[in-house]
Order: sequence, then structure tokens, then C-alpha cells
Amino acid sequence: MSLHLGIELDGEGTHPEAWRRAAHSPDRLLTGRMVADRVAAAENAGFTFASFDDSLLPPGADGAPVGRIDAVNRAAFVAATTSTIGLVPVVGTTYAEPFHTSSQLATLDYASRGRGGWIAARDTDPRVAGALGRTEVTAPADLAREERDAIAVVRDLWDSWEDDAVIRDYATGRFVDRDRLHYIDFQGDAYSVKGPAIVPRPPQGQLVVFGFDGQTDPSEVDVVLVSGATAGDIADAAARAKDSGATLVFAELDVALGAGTPAPSSGRLSFAGEATGLVELLRTLDSHVDGVRLHPAVVDEDLPVLARYVIPALLRAGVAHRPVPGSTLRSTLGLDRPVNRFRAERLEESSR
Repeated sequence: MSLHLGIELDGEGTHPEAWRRAAHSPDRLLTGRMVADRVAAAENAGFTFASFDDSLLPPGADGAPVGRIDAVNRAAFVAATTSTIGLVPVVGTTYAEPFHTSSQLATLDYASRGRGGWIAARDTDPRVAGALGRTEVTAPADLAREERDAIAVVRDLWDSWEDDAVIRDYATGRFVDRDRLHYIDFQGDAYSVKGPAIVPRPPQGQLVVFGFDGQTDPSEVDVVLVSGATAGDIADAAARAKDSGATLVFAELDVALGAGTPAPSSGRLSFAGEATGLVELLRTLDSHVDGVRLHPAVVDEDLPVLARYVIPALLRAGVAHRPVPGSTLRSTLGLDRPVNRFRAERLEESSR
């Protein structure tokens, strides 16, 4: 078994004062060049994927009126400049229209040639509701319903075009075979969606969907992200997720490799120390989880150490998995291409 390693690249890092230790001037943080440089460094190091958190404001902004590029656009911006690394933005499930989410993520998958993913996350910041003109959702049952429905709608919309729906028949002037486009006819408690999508089925068929342990039904996503205070807690959470139907389980891990930088208190497993100690911890986790998503305390300090020492050591030990050019994120993670739901239903009906 070998670990798939992901890294969160939003902002300067998880430490509240990470900006003080950044290796660049403050005005560069929100630039496309900064995003591209960091993703390139992560790809060259051998990370399986980079994730991009999202919110209305930059991390640590405390209400300051500073703009930011949303997570999907950051991922799409670097898509054409990368060749192996998966690009996995956070997109909220509480207020965003799932039809738009489906289109944005399918487009990301085309731009990245099949390396797109999606972290489905609940929106708990009341400012999100206000910014989008929506009534705030706070009840746990309502947040769960919105998340469940959003994932179902997005997945059905990705399947609403069969793989061979695009025909490009220039002689007859037909671009698509309309018999291979399908209404999804979703009817939920809060909204309904007719479909079909306006973007053809993504290159992967379905992007890799990540969900958080204790929130998302493990059977609804491809990867469950688990947290815990200790490695034993991670092992227990991973076992429960697998028993509940999880296909892959990744551990969440805060890392602080810079001298004197403590890992923040986040509820995730945390490590602060030398690179050799982190390697040993990851080797311990290898027997319990399929991958780890690392949250650097200070990106500009931790990413170079991860690239120079940690990942090479794991590769030499056969503990880490390095993606290869031409692979999709699904194939890198060992996930089969999913069968198109509507095609399967149509073929079953025609065989009766």
C-alpha cells in the first residue's frame, strides 16, 4: 500500500501569522502567478493533488475589504500549466446552485485533461448567505439535506450526457445525438432541477468527489477526509468510514516544519518538528489510510522541505505514490471510470 499525498495551498498557511514569514511581498498573495508557482512546486515534488479552500474573504482578513479569486477559478487558471497533479477546489453545497457547480467543475476537468476533483463542503459562514441573497441555513438537518441534494444533482448532471453524445456530424449539421442527452428530473425538498447539463460529460466521467467524515455519507463520495487528535484516532475513524462504505479514506494532517512554528489547533492530527519525524508519522499512517492531505503552517517554509526531504524519503521507502503524465485523477487514485447511469438505464430498458 502506498499513500497518495495532497496539499492545501490556500493563503499563506494555517498558522494565523503565516503571512509574517512569507517569502514574498503581501501584494503577491492573491496573484495568479503565486498560485501557479506553488502548484508547480507541488507537482514537481510529486504530490497527487493540490486543494484550494474557498471563502468570501482571504484567510485572516477579519472582514477587510480585499477581493479574492474563487477556488474553482484558481484551479482552472493553473490547469493548462500542469500535467500530473490533481486540482481539487472546495465548492460549498449550501448556497451555490448545483447546476452551476456541475458546469464549473466539468469545465475544470476539461481544462486539466481529467485531473479535476471536488471537495464538497457545507457553508457555515453567515456572510455567504448574505452575499448570495439567500436565507441563512443553520440547522444540521438542513445543512445535511443541502449537501446530499447538491452532490446528487451534480453527479446526475455529469451523467446527463452519455460519453458518445457528441457526434460532430458535419454532413447533417448535428453536433449532439439528442437521444443520448437526458433529463435528470431531480425533485428535492428545497428545489428541483430538470437538466440536462450544458457541458458534455467530463473526461473522467465523474470528477473525484471528496467529503468530510461525520458530514457526508461515505457511499456518496469517492474519498472521505478523516480527522483525529492522534494516529490511533485516525485509524479508528478510517476503519469506521470503510465499514460505512467509503471507497478511499484520506487523513487530514497539519504540518509545521519551520523552526519554532507550532502547528495550529484545528481538530486535525498535527505534527511539528523535523522532516524525519514527519516521514515516520506518514509511514505509520500508511497502514490505516489511502492518502493524506497536508495543511502547511507556513506554505513558503513547509512546501520546500516537503519537496526536498519528505516526499523523496517516502518514495525511496515505497510509501508514497507519484502520479504519472497522462493519468486522470481517478486513475491515479485507482478508481474505475464510473458507468453512465442514464446509459445503463437506457440499455437495460431497450433489452427488455
